[in-house]
Parts: sequence; structure tokens; C-alpha cells
Amino acid sequence: MTVDTTADVRGYPGVRPGTPYDGTAIEGPYRGHYRETYVFALPDGPLRCKVHEPRSELFRFDRTCFVSEDRLLLELRGRVSRIPEVIVLDEHVLLQRFIEGRTLGSGLTGALSPRHSGQLGRLFGELVALDAGSIGARRLCDPAGHPADGDSGAFLDGLITFTEQQVYRRHHDRFGSLFRELGVGEGALEGVRSRARRLTGRPFTLIHGDLHRLNFIVDAADDLWTIDWELSMIGDPLYDLATHLHLMRYPAGTAGRTARLWASAVEGVRPECAKGWRDDLETLLAYKRLQSVYTDVIRGAIALEQPDAGPAQVRLPVTAHRVREVLARARVPLGLDALPSPREVMAAYDRWLRGVTASAP
Repeated sequence: MTVDTTADVRGYPGVRPGTPYDGTAIEGPYRGHYRETYVFALPDGPLRCKVHEPRSELFRFDRTCFVSEDRLLLELRGRVSRIPEVIVLDEHVLLQRFIEGRTLGSGLTGALSPRHSGQLGRLFGELVALDAGSIGARRLCDPAGHPADGDSGAFLDGLITFTEQQVYRRHHDRFGSLFRELGVGEGALEGVRSRARRLTGRPFTLIHGDLHRLNFIVDAADDLWTIDWELSMIGDPLYDLATHLHLMRYPAGTAGRTARLWASAVEGVRPECAKGWRDDLETLLAYKRLQSVYTDVIRGAIALEQPDAGPAQVRLPVTAHRVREVLARARVPLGLDALPSPREVMAAYDRWLRGVTASAP
């Protein structure tokens, strides 16, 4: 983020933590996986803004491509509909307008309304209209390490390598025994890697990378806004569809309609970006399911270690249920002959937690 701490904002006149102006104080922090969000009103207007502060103590389970989400949003102004406005206070301090409304996560869990489906289709089309050359926002990664434009297999291979090295291997000493008890190794990633080599090449475009219910806001006019662009990247546009389907957990019929919506929107803007999508979608979904296993097994363990969340033994059944659901969704790419029962998952976490507690100084 361009603004790393709320202190950058609190130095401006009228912006003080807990100090009301026009009846509004700073709200937050609202915790996400990687950052905390603070919401406040500027003293000279009715609009509310938000600023993010990274949660540096947490593991990174996803690659980050752009240096600044705010700078990226400035680039997208007028090119992508219904995204947060960025307010530039000076060259170092940028704020995002807070979108008032409700998340899709607070509404129905089934299909989108026709209005929202149409707006989602427009978003898909607007994203594929933006290739790497049209995005000037500074990127974190070395351009020399980028896959060649259109090499969808190399793009997916890079994501697999990140999960393998930065999630599984990096934390293997701490969580390896837990993975083994759950029947999870890194071999499953090799299976998806071999399938990645057979992907059809599609021109690279801008990808949001995190299109789930909590990142869609429905405003008072019933319009759909897209927020939280921090995981955006340049790559295979089909990855956005796979991520969306995986995170939304639509019923099968709705998932099929959403996939066709994506294809229709993309083919109407850049037909070559939808090439081979029917054959390749399942490979990308297999990766997303595996990524969730490696990520959620660790997140579940970390959550059980937190003393302020209540007794771990009380939370074990909830963690076991969630992790077993993730294992069930990834059963095929994991190559599991049989799923561990909820009781077995709970026992695996219990043994891991006892081992961690026993080895603590």
C-alpha cells in the first residue's frame, strides 16, 4: 500500500483517532487476511475514506504483484467501472473512498441477480481489455522473471512454485507433521504442474485475483462495486474465472452459467483470451483447491494457537469441519483414496497443538 500506517493520515488537520467530526470517528481496525482497514470521514466533506495497514506478523499465502493498490486504482480510473475512487492528499498519502453498502457475503448465497450478473460480466470484459503494456503501475517482481505473454502454462507453474516453496516448504518444519497426518504432501502440486504444461496459450491481461463475496459491495442503487485489488496481477485471464468460481462456491448450475457469462464477456472484447477455456478451467480449479488446502491447514493451526480466541479445545471441532471441507473439495487433485473423518482431523490438530505446547519455552 502507498499508506502503510494510519499515522500518515492522522497528521492531517482534523484527522485524529477517535476524534469525531460531523459525528464520525475513525472506525477500525477491520481485519483482513493481510491487512487492517481503518475508515474515517475527511473533515471537509461527507465522503468516508479508508486506509490500510499491513499485518506484518502474518504469513503470506498469495503472491503480490503491484507495489501499491492505490496507484493501480488510479490507473484504472475510467477504464474499470465501479471501483473505489482514490483521493490524493499529497504525493505520499493516497486514500481510497469507502464504498457504502453491503457485501454480497451478507446477502443470498446462491446465484447473482440478473443486474449483478450483467455488471460482473462487464467487469470481466473490462479486465481483459487491459494488457501488461497498458498498466503503468510499478510492480514488485523483476520483469526478467515474468513468463512470456500468453504462456499460460508458465504462469500457472509460477503460482504452483510459490505455493510449493513459500507456503508448504517454508513452513514444513512447523506444520509438516500436521500435513502428513492429514494425508497432504507436495506431490499433488506436481500433478497439477504436469497438467499446466498442456494449457492453451491466452494473452495476458489484468487479473483482480480475489473476486469473492466480501470483495463485492452492493450500494444503495443496487450497483455492484469491486474492492480490494491488492492481489491483482498480470497473467492468464482464465485464472480470474477459476478463482471466482472457487471462492464463491456456487451450486453446479450457477457455476456453469457464470463460466459461460465470463466466456461471452471475454469473447466480446478479446476472443483470443477465451481460447481453450472449457478444456483448461478444471486444471486451474484443481490448483485453487490445492492452494486452499495448504493455506487453510496452516491458518487453522495458527488460529488454534491464539489464546485470545478462547479455549483451543472448544474451537477444535469448528477447525476440523472447515479443514475437512477443504480436503473434500481437493480430494481428486490430492489423490486421496479416503478422506479423514472429522474426528480424525480433530485428533490430528489436537496432537499437533499438544506438541507445540510441549516444546514451547
